[in-house]
Amino acid sequence: MLKSTSARRRSLLFAACLAGFLVLGTWSLPPSYSQEANPPEATAAATQSTPETDNNASAEESPRTTDTNTAPSTDATDESETNTEDSSADADLLDQIIPFITERGTAFLLNVIAAIAILMIGRWVVRLLTKLLEKLITRAKVDETLIKFITNLAYVAMMALVVLAAINRLGIDTTSFAALIAASGLAVGFALQGSLSNFSAGVMIIIFKPFQVGNFIEAGGTSGVVEEIQIFNTIMRTGDNKQIIVPNSKITGENITNFSAKDTRRIDLVVGCGYDDDLKLVRQFLEELLAGDERVLDDPEPIVKVHELADSSVNFVVRPWVESSEYWNLRWDLTEQIKLGFDERGFSIPFPSHDVHVHNAA
Repeated sequence: MLKSTSARRRSLLFAACLAGFLVLGTWSLPPSYSQEANPPEATAAATQSTPETDNNASAEESPRTTDTNTAPSTDATDESETNTEDSSADADLLDQIIPFITERGTAFLLNVIAAIAILMIGRWVVRLLTKLLEKLITRAKVDETLIKFITNLAYVAMMALVVLAAINRLGIDTTSFAALIAASGLAVGFALQGSLSNFSAGVMIIIFKPFQVGNFIEAGGTSGVVEEIQIFNTIMRTGDNKQIIVPNSKITGENITNFSAKDTRRIDLVVGCGYDDDLKLVRQFLEELLAGDERVLDDPEPIVKVHELADSSVNFVVRPWVESSEYWNLRWDLTEQIKLGFDERGFSIPFPSHDVHVHNAA
């Protein structure tokens, strides 16, 4: 009998779990049921009582026999009362679960099916819109890094809306979810203020392109060749092959000098000769030197002019135009050839000197 009672309780527990699941979907609980069962009437009272016609002598002669017969009868009565209480509670629970499943179970199952359909169809629509957005951005010739970032961000945002719509279909109030997301976004914004600043600066760099990968720039307090432009940082390589990672906010917050933005550059040299030297011969030598080098561009025309009369020298400005890739090579070669040409022709290159006069106090 105890085994049958345990099996009945397990079946009732399963039914209660099913009903709880349905209740959670519709955010309403079934009316509470009372587990208090009316105690059964003492049916065994008659069996416990002895006929009034019994003789007192027989009861006094066999007291032990009467006690042994009464104890088993009491245990059987308690077990019967327990089984009766369980049966009454089970009947009350089933009387409340079955009408609830009949009335609200069908509507909840329909809402579940509709929510699943919203998720499936919404996911398909979100993928289609994401691909369309990617094609539109690609036609606008936006950087590939920014294309991936924008499409991923749009996909996550649209899928969040689809999930909220599915949850709302189940009857769950999504207002609390929206408030939670807003509060979380505000907290994350304060915590990641510096990172978000670098992020926005990275987006601005990718959109407006003040420099590109491979350009030699000076920005963020350093100079070098740009190797990679990331969302938060820009990776640069210096002339001595050192890698420098510069935050994007520091780059956009200061001046940016891009030495590779134009195809041509001008070399600015200042060459000084002595006051005793023939200025025409010095100028002729400098013009012939520029004309003899194929790397010097004819348009714009190179400039060789007397710039100033300094304290100890007459200074010429030498300004040839050259392709950006040949800038440093031509500059170094011109400096060397000017010095060698001055030595061959006897031109002097003045340098600062100090005269020291010593006076004897005696």
